[in-house]
Order: sequence, then C-alpha cells, then structure tokens
Amino acid sequence: MSKFYITTAIDYVNDTIHLGHAFQKIATDVLARYYRISLGKDNVFFLTGTDEYGQKAEKAAKQQNIATNEFVKKISDSDQKEQDSLNISYDRFIRTTDSDHAEVVKEIWNKVEKNGDVYSGEYEGSYCEGCEAYYTKEDLINKKCPIHPTLTIKIIKEKNYFFKWSKYKDFLINYIRNNQDFIFPTHRAKEMLEFAKNIKDIPISRSNFTWGIPVPNDPKQVIYVWFDALVNYLTGVGFLKDKKLFNKFWPADVHILGKDNLRWHALLWPAMLKSANIELPKTILVNGFLNINGQKISKSVGNVIRPSEWVKKYGADAVRYYLLRYTNITEDSDISEEKLLQAYNADLANGLGNLVSRVAKLCENSNYVQMGSEERTSSHLIDIEEYSSAFASFKFNDALSFIWGNITELDKLINEEKPWELAKQNSPKLRTILAHAVDQIQEIAVLLEPFLPKTAEKIEEQFRGPKITSQKPLFPRI
Repeated sequence: MSKFYITTAIDYVNDTIHLGHAFQKIATDVLARYYRISLGKDNVFFLTGTDEYGQKAEKAAKQQNIATNEFVKKISDSDQKEQDSLNISYDRFIRTTDSDHAEVVKEIWNKVEKNGDVYSGEYEGSYCEGCEAYYTKEDLINKKCPIHPTLTIKIIKEKNYFFKWSKYKDFLINYIRNNQDFIFPTHRAKEMLEFAKNIKDIPISRSNFTWGIPVPNDPKQVIYVWFDALVNYLTGVGFLKDKKLFNKFWPADVHILGKDNLRWHALLWPAMLKSANIELPKTILVNGFLNINGQKISKSVGNVIRPSEWVKKYGADAVRYYLLRYTNITEDSDISEEKLLQAYNADLANGLGNLVSRVAKLCENSNYVQMGSEERTSSHLIDIEEYSSAFASFKFNDALSFIWGNITELDKLINEEKPWELAKQNSPKLRTILAHAVDQIQEIAVLLEPFLPKTAEKIEEQFRGPKITSQKPLFPRI
C-alpha cells in the first residue's frame, strides 16, 4: 500500500453530532494516524464533513425562523468544533454546500445521464423524512421506517428524474460476491445481497422543495440528497478541481459509516460510480451503534451527550480510549459515564499514568542518563505482529488490549526486579533494568500514537532526552 484514503459518513445538519457519531470519527482518526506513521503524512487523506441539503434542513430552518444557509452553517460549525474537541485530524472538513461540490455533483449527473441511466417519470410511494429515503412496502416494519419508527411514513406523488438502479442489480450482486473485502463485516455483505435482489429504479430528484443542487437543464427540480451526498467522496480529493490529488488518492481505501447508511453506500454508490465509469471504493466498514445505559441515544429519551461534554471532564484522550477499548466497532455497544470513569482511573491513571510516573521517578532518583541505541537489545523490542493484525481487521479494542498487556508486563517486571533496592546496592543491574523500562515505554508511546495522540506526545517528550525527569501525572486520578 502506497497511499491511504479514508472517509467518515458526513453528518446531516438537523442537529449537532453526539457521542454515537463521535465513535465513528474516532475510529476513522485512529486508522488515519496509524497509516500516517507507516506511509508518511503526505500519503494519507482523511475526509469528514456535513451533509447540508434536503428537505429536513429546509424544514428545521423554517422552524427556527432563520435562512436555511445560516442554519446549516451554524450546525456544520458546531459539528466541526465537536470533532476538534476530540483531536480528529481530518485533512478536509467538507460541506456539501461548498461550491466545488455542486460542480462535481452536476458532472456526475451528466455522466450518468449520458450513459442512458437517467429518465423522467412519476413516483408514487413511501417516503421517510427522517432518512430522506424512499422505501418499498417490503422495507417497512409495521408500516413504519425501520430507522425512524416514531415518524409517520408519507405517501408522496411527484414527477421526478429516475436512476436506472435496477440495471446494475446483477453487477452489484456479482461484485459483492467476488470481492470479499468490499463490505466488512461479512454478515453485512449477506444483508446487502438479499436487499440487492429487490432493487428497483430510484427517484434522484425532488420538486416539492428548493433547498438542493438544481438538476442540470431543469432548475425546477433539485438533486436527491443521497445522490448529492455520496458524491462528496469524489469532491473531497479534488475530482475536477485537482486532478493530481484525485489520481493519487482515488479509489477510497475505506468508507466508514453506520449500518443505517449501508444500502446507499454498498448498492447505490457503486451503481452510480459504475454508470459514471469511475473506479469503486475498496472497503466499506460498517460501524455499530452506541447505546447509553442500555438505551438508544435520542432526543426523545433525553440522553444525547455531546463529545465536548465528556472531553471537558476527562480529556480527549480518555474519551477516545474508552470508546474504542470497551466497544467493538462493528457491533452495537453500551456505554456510560460511570464505565468511562472506571476505565479512566483503572487503566489510565493507575495503569499507564502510574507506570510512566514510576519509571521517570526511578530514572530521576538514580541519575539515569540515556546512552543511545547501543543499549537496546533485541529482547527489548515489542513484537507488534498482534497489534498490526488487529488494525488489519479493524479490531481497535484488541490493539488497545495488546498495548495494555505490555503495560502490565512492564509493571510486573519492575515489581519483581525492585530497581529501588538495586539503587541502594549500587548494583550494575539497575542500569540494565532502567534501560529496558525506558525502551519499552518509548515503544508503548509509539503504539499509543493513533489512539491517544496528546498522551503519546507527552511521553515521547518526557523520555526523549538523555536525562529523564518526573512530570505532572498524565491522568490525575478522579
């Protein structure tokens, strides 16, 4: 692999993102940081952003009695601040209202139309305003949307432009079957194969509202929000605007998105790209949902938590650590602030923080001076095969468990060797033990970089020079 292009789902601007959305952004950030270490900063591109067109945004702006463009900017700015609070290292925060995006969407529309895959027709059927999605009767559960069961499904009748999605049914089924890495985990691929059997042509324009990108040559219609939003992955790396950037990074290596967005990414998006004669992305990684104290995160329940709320209390690295150590990215997981506090004190304050403080204090009290790489022996090196394997299979919790296993082992070694007693005896063994401990901590810091970037930086600074001194605790016990 010479480059790595990774994207998150872009968040809809009906409200500011919560911890459930942050879960996905942190996982994406960890992968981006991991590959920057191995491939170099210039060979990784990380895209995130906001999805700003559609009927929901127009409706929400009217309810607040402000212009739609002002409303979407307000939410987009707050989303960006939430991501920044978590130290998310995106290369571009795209807004679908960006001018270059509108040009790309129109270009893709024209390519698809030129290929004979757009036609005019009348749509009559079920529509969920929450998803901004069309549903067949078979998709509904008790006549309700499977994602938004509290909303009333609307029956709409409109003259629209349609995309010949059904034309690509066989292509999609064969592509998913023949490319085992395309959808991860594999049980999600099986779901998509079932859904693909019933693919029908889909309306890709709307005529009953105006907040959207106008259809080329027919400004009375706006482009359907999903047809518009999916194209952001092309816009983000310079399609039309920066050919060199686009040729370097496309196709996307990983799209990370929630299970509720899967059918659009696994079936509609590849069909659009095939129609436009553009290479398909390599892998779609489907993340599960987070529940808080056993309940779905929702406004109606009243348990919506913004990432910055926890960051203010515990710090970004602690939130990042907890959300990836005690969850499985591809499955639904349950979280709570109580569990976060337990993880903070047990793993970060007593575990990592205590180990770093102990070794630094021992070095300071013993006047230990690092001599350089000649002291390193092969036995000091951490075998990272297990760590790398965890990343390859997106098992972030396993990668963190591996790091904490090494923290525990080093703690155990220090307790067994008792360097404080060796210091009293002026034993030559003391230097060997301290050299090994310092070496291990430096390596642990490198392994921590994708997950706890600020903490890793502090450790590396503390243990970089010839003389090591004790500093403030990394994670003061709460």
